[in-house]
Amino acid sequence: MDNLEEKINKDIKERLSKFRYIHSLGVMKKAEELAKFYGLDVKKARLIGLSHDIAKQMTPAEIEEYLSKYDVELDELEKTNIELMHAKIGADMCKRKYNFDEQMVNAIKYHTTGNPKMDMMAKIIFMADKVEENRDYDDVEERRKMTLENIDLAIIETINYTLKDSIDRGKMIHINSINTRNYLLKNKKA
Repeated sequence: MDNLEEKINKDIKERLSKFRYIHSLGVMKKAEELAKFYGLDVKKARLIGLSHDIAKQMTPAEIEEYLSKYDVELDELEKTNIELMHAKIGADMCKRKYNFDEQMVNAIKYHTTGNPKMDMMAKIIFMADKVEENRDYDDVEERRKMTLENIDLAIIETINYTLKDSIDRGKMIHINSINTRNYLLKNKKA
């Protein structure tokens, strides 16, 4: 482990619950595997995977303080939903605290809702978050396999599940998820 990874590991271990910390380690491991598979920078993938949820368990007071101190652009839905807000706050934190580059920042920013502008690194983090080894849902094994066969299709299927679940639970749906799904469907490669 290099110095930056050690620092991030220490920081998230202090900030996150044991469950969320273990998840972050799982995302780091899956991001590393996928980066190797897709020929991307493994060190970057590990750092992004490890830090992707750094803001996930901030208290409302911490969020308010952070947003008053730094200019983080949130849309109306994100302003009312910590599940969405943590991605942009976490991306901003990692840029400021660890000097993450734009690719790394965007991968964290897009890991929850997706974004039509996702590059392969962002796609890897999006899927690593959904299929890391500690995830356990009905078709997780199929989704893991699909991530190695056609990552765009895996993202579409993941968003389809999320949309259905959000509708069933009466939750609002972020426009980025719909736009990502539509973009990937329009540009689908068999």
